[in-house]
Amino acid sequence: MTGESEPVPLKTRSADLPVRLASAVVMLAVAGAAFWQGGRVFDLFVGIVALVCFAEFVVLVSRATANVPYRLAALIAGALYIGLAAGILSGAADFLIVLVLGVTIFTDTGAYFTGRVIGGPKIAPRVSPSKTWAGLLGGMAASALWVVLWVVAIDSSVSWLGPRFELGLALDAQNLGGAALLGAGLAVLAQAGDFFESWLKRRAGVKDSSHLIPGHGGVFDRIDGLLPVAIAVGVLAASVVN
Repeated sequence: MTGESEPVPLKTRSADLPVRLASAVVMLAVAGAAFWQGGRVFDLFVGIVALVCFAEFVVLVSRATANVPYRLAALIAGALYIGLAAGILSGAADFLIVLVLGVTIFTDTGAYFTGRVIGGPKIAPRVSPSKTWAGLLGGMAASALWVVLWVVAIDSSVSWLGPRFELGLALDAQNLGGAALLGAGLAVLAQAGDFFESWLKRRAGVKDSSHLIPGHGGVFDRIDGLLPVAIAVGVLAASVVN
């Protein structure tokens, strides 16, 4: 994994697009159904996803280092990291769960398209060659927009959202500005989670955490940015309540 690789033609990079789209639809449908059912169904879904993610993490760590003490330390840290995020999502209010998911999706989407259109200097080419500073800023802007829109949606008299999404904030400039800053900060955490997994995969010498999801790699590949965002939102929510 040394040296610069040749640029991959657009046709080659887009060849698996139908598979990726189909997999994305299935993933969204399953996650959406679990969320809509709520309660034990959603908790079970989160638990299964967390267990599969940890199993992939164990494989990556095993390939990344042969040092037994390092492996044990990494596995303990990984169990706490993934388990804490799963526990927070299982116990979080519905509007917080949607907030976390939206931040992750908007960050990835904003970073992808901004990075592709603008390009420019790489953040850490040895860790993740495709990540640019422009992409990071685009992801921060998209996430900030999402958080503001979500706060406005759940705080307005939108009856179809129902009582599961009650919040009760005053929609003044200060709160909306704080929501935008929160979104931008969470986007940085999402990108940090992405970089962490990219670094671990490079250490392990693999492209994806597994081949479980056609066109997308593994579960860890899909939730690497969601994990730190969930933890941060859970800590912030707990501090507000207390």
